[in-house]
Amino acid sequence: MSSQVTVGRAVDWAFAGDVGAWLARPGPAATDYTRSQAVDELSVAARKAERPVREVTRMGGDAPVAEARIVDRQGWIRAASDSMRVMTGGTDSPSNPVTGRVTGAQTGAVLAFISSGILGQYDPFADTGTEDGLLLLVYPNVIAVERQLRVSPADFRLWVCLHEVTHRVQFSANPWLAQHMSQALGVLTSDTADDLTQVVGRLADFVKKRRGGELGANDAGILGFMRAVQSEPQQVALDQLLVLGTLLEGHADHVMDAVGPAVVPSVQTIRNRFDQRRQRKQPPLQRLLRALLGVDAKLSQYTRGKAFVDHVVDRVGMDRFNTVWTSADTLPLPDEIEDPQRWIDRVL
Repeated sequence: MSSQVTVGRAVDWAFAGDVGAWLARPGPAATDYTRSQAVDELSVAARKAERPVREVTRMGGDAPVAEARIVDRQGWIRAASDSMRVMTGGTDSPSNPVTGRVTGAQTGAVLAFISSGILGQYDPFADTGTEDGLLLLVYPNVIAVERQLRVSPADFRLWVCLHEVTHRVQFSANPWLAQHMSQALGVLTSDTADDLTQVVGRLADFVKKRRGGELGANDAGILGFMRAVQSEPQQVALDQLLVLGTLLEGHADHVMDAVGPAVVPSVQTIRNRFDQRRQRKQPPLQRLLRALLGVDAKLSQYTRGKAFVDHVVDRVGMDRFNTVWTSADTLPLPDEIEDPQRWIDRVL
């Protein structure tokens, strides 16, 4: 009989937040004035981005605009650990204090590594006391990237907000999305009913196919390994989350480019330099960590998802594209992300 202890209850999430905050690298050197200016401009930009995003997406209507929370890296880590606790059904007290501290430290270390690369994030699971989620903007990272790219700070801050506000509109206009994600995450983090023999057999098959060159680049990497040790329901849940993530990120990138020219004067320069930054070669250790954490898979989501949204909107317009947000049945299937016409034929 499978254990009833979930992943969420096996982690000391408060400790994860503390460890992550302690390990986080300091942000770029900046005066108090620069930091204060960045915080104020990001707050204003998040509000300013809402109207053009709603106009382009045809979603959101006249719903009130919630304030964004502008945080440093430590603030993002604590918010992320709290959100992960909610997503995985965790509690304030882990089931085993000792192992909870160990897994908490591991989780905190991962969050610390990620924290230096996050510009912003919409968290639909944040416990804010209302039904709405929380839009987080990480101002030290925004300052660091705009300096690296040598672009207008005001333009870049608004450009970042266009992407993150699109995520807020996606979830606030379609409340079922958060529940769909939560259900898939619940399956993904549940104890598998498969016995060890079945898992070992799938893993051996994965290794054999990888050595024989029978697997594509995505299937041979960390995602392929994950599928090898998962039960069939977990594999389905993983595919659901990957497809949804690809759609959400691609849609946000599409909206950024559609809105950008009208409100961000230097949008083309920002886009070109930002894409070059995404594609630059990383040191070996960095590449390994990125692979293990799925960072490169995330970047692939932007490219593939935007191509899907661009194609469908170009063919049928934004209003008909928005059929995608109707229910889980109208979300694209994995093969439809690669071939948008198949989604059009099936759904529209």
